[in-house]
Amino acid sequence: MRESSATTFVAAVMTFVLGVSGVAVAGEGPDPSVLATDLKATEEAFARTMADRDHAAFASFLAEETVFFAGPREIRGKAAVAKAWKPFFDGPEAPFSWQPDTAAVLDSGTLGLTSGPVFAPDGTRVGTFNSVWRRGADGSWKVVFDRGCPDCECPPSSDPPN
Repeated sequence: MRESSATTFVAAVMTFVLGVSGVAVAGEGPDPSVLATDLKATEEAFARTMADRDHAAFASFLAEETVFFAGPREIRGKAAVAKAWKPFFDGPEAPFSWQPDTAAVLDSGTLGLTSGPVFAPDGTRVGTFNSVWRRGADGSWKVVFDRGCPDCECPPSSDPPN
């Protein structure tokens, strides 16, 4: 009888300890909604580099292995992207601007997506950008993929296939 009570007690303690540690583990991960807010602010700061005409700041947001798409070709690597984008920073006026209207982050907190409109200097919407960001061990976000597309007058979609 005594052995049965001890076994029951140990089982109850183990259940409690494992349950509490499970709660602690579940609560340890980053909150994706908080990270998405942070990512959106990072994208806004990235966009400000164009308005501020600050090419060095622009390059600081690029991951070493970043890939930017320029039409059908890929520009690979931080140095190559920074070089390809340098002409956009020449002159006193920005040739375009962008702002995020969407930011989402994986539950793991490691990757995020931002997307939003691209504008001509007169404020006309001329496209949409899509950027994939990776969160580093230090908590900073760096662009790993970027692709823009022209704005379009898309026909209404039909009912989705079943």
